Amino acid sequence: MDSTLKRSPGVYLTGFMGSGKTTVARALADRLGWDFIDLDAEIESAEKATIAEIFESRGELEFRRIETETIRRVMHTVERGLPTVIALGGGSFVQPANAAMLATRGISIWLDCPFEVIEQRITDSESRPLARDPEEFRKLYDERRAAYSHAHYRVDGACEVELAVQSILDLPFWK
Repeated sequence: MDSTLKRSPGVYLTGFMGSGKTTVARALADRLGWDFIDLDAEIESAEKATIAEIFESRGELEFRRIETETIRRVMHTVERGLPTVIALGGGSFVQPANAAMLATRGISIWLDCPFEVIEQRITDSESRPLARDPEEFRKLYDERRAAYSHAHYRVDGACEVELAVQSILDLPFWK
């Protein structure tokens, strides 16, 4: 097993919204017998508001501040030795401070998914404030790919969930 993972047993799934982070992370955690955390759900629970409501009432900057604090809190839990699979929000890894924290505290995996698949999966743009304008949505997808590429590993997010989980389990850091 990778020494980073031994010190900080966290696997962080990143990728664009609709890439399957939550679904794959939950299935991976089940297979491993590890805990599972969905970062957006953690934020919603702590703030007693949906992500869309936070964006609308407080703005994206405040949401990103809350997100970074939530990542720090989750990382402290992981660093205490609790093996956890974490589904990050779509913009979490794009923030330089978050990417820097995650670089040395666990393993990050990019669920890479073609835009056409993302479009098919995102059917409720009301709950996803950054998906409301189709042109801006595509632009955001293109812009974020460079940040996601800094993850430790890349896995196909367009495939079936079990295949994505197996692809992650086949990565060399487990050995």
